Amino acid sequence: MNSQEALKQITRRHFFKQAGFSLGAMALASLLDEKAFAQGSDPFAPKPSHFAPKAKNIIYLFMAGAPSQIDLFDHKPALNRYDGKNIPEEMIRGERFAFIKGAPKLLGSPYSFKQYGQSGASVSELLPHTAQIVDDLAFVRSVHTTQFNHAPAQIFMNTGHQIIGRPSIGSWLTYGLGSENRDLPGFVVLLSGLSDPDGGKSCWGSGFLPTYYQGVEFRRQGDPVLFVSNPPGMSANARRRSLDALKDLNQIHLDDTGDAEISTRIEAYEMAYRMQTSVPELTDISKEPERVHKMYGTETGRSSFANNCLLARRLVERGVRFVQLYHRGWDHHGSGGGDDLLNSLPNLCRETDRAAAALLTDLRERGLLESTLVIWGGEFGRTPMNEERFGSKYLGRDHHPRAFTVWLAGGGIKAGASVGATDELGYNPAEDAVDVHDLHATALHLLGLDHTRLTYRFQGREFRLTDVSGNVIRKLLA
Repeated sequence: MNSQEALKQITRRHFFKQAGFSLGAMALASLLDEKAFAQGSDPFAPKPSHFAPKAKNIIYLFMAGAPSQIDLFDHKPALNRYDGKNIPEEMIRGERFAFIKGAPKLLGSPYSFKQYGQSGASVSELLPHTAQIVDDLAFVRSVHTTQFNHAPAQIFMNTGHQIIGRPSIGSWLTYGLGSENRDLPGFVVLLSGLSDPDGGKSCWGSGFLPTYYQGVEFRRQGDPVLFVSNPPGMSANARRRSLDALKDLNQIHLDDTGDAEISTRIEAYEMAYRMQTSVPELTDISKEPERVHKMYGTETGRSSFANNCLLARRLVERGVRFVQLYHRGWDHHGSGGGDDLLNSLPNLCRETDRAAAALLTDLRERGLLESTLVIWGGEFGRTPMNEERFGSKYLGRDHHPRAFTVWLAGGGIKAGASVGATDELGYNPAEDAVDVHDLHATALHLLGLDHTRLTYRFQGREFRLTDVSGNVIRKLLA
């Protein structure tokens, strides 16, 4: 058995066993959709979903650091009326904050809000471009999480568990559905902003799934992917011969041990070889029309959220299953001018607002929005109180896991929908509370996967992205 066939048996055996497919279902699927199985020799050919999907791809715009929903999307006039007053003691009795001490004072938003579009969604003046596309969006203003520190919250938001070691949502999707492009990874990660996410590479790791399914990070400088270029003195023919020799050696080892990771290693080498052609062409955005560059605000050769948004469109155009953009810097505590609401927050909005809106517009114009689910959000929200750390005079908000806002668009989402609401101070969900597992269940559902059936057996137990909970948010579905 060659390495591809061995890996095919391993991955498909796990998938069909865990997802509840019978051999009869496989046969029927092959009759109904011969094209889906045309690459039968390819271990990563697209696999059948549990039911008809509404979307084929996901672009996840992850605003690492946690944007202030109160200053962007969750308009709370009562906060401005009570600005400077102590929050009612009974509301925070027994509460544990990341940094707030004593009796915190309520903080109204320093920014104005208006209603836009036919949906009448309220959007802050900080997001003028997003305001123009609100009728494409569905807002969930009642998301809550169990985590209030950045690293565990980011890992939880991506893997469904706050401790490292679980597969990320992108890994689950590529494991469950395969990839539509043999020359590019099924799961790509793009970084921008002040620094990498606090949760690190665990946010896009494959956990206990084969490492083939982990996210591939495209770097900001140099080669987009390490070693995608041949070193000096290495010709394409020499590289091909060296890979063939490595493949033979790995195959001998695989035949001896049957270790799935050896098959993964063989496929990784082959993918890297194919990427030497596909990645440079993909990442060269200079050939995009000037109109497109102007719409996104992109600059060739520069690392930016705008460039990454354009790359995300180019990736889903080529069939990449899951593209995740991280933009770090949204941690606005108000400890100084570099992390406050009056200086830093507007800068972050200017860096992201135009490009995010352009991405949706571009996808819609190209007929890709209906098959691409776009998600925007961070790992938790911000408090409706001023943090005032060490008596700081700068305006800022502490971490707030109880309620925050996420928006979704495209791929089976009901455009213009609004789900959930918070109380008049924006502290707790007041209706339709939504947790992280609900978001994950909904994303999987839109790609044709039942979150309760997409499982993987590890250490004697069936694991899934949504652990033992999660409900599809039906009000979001078109």
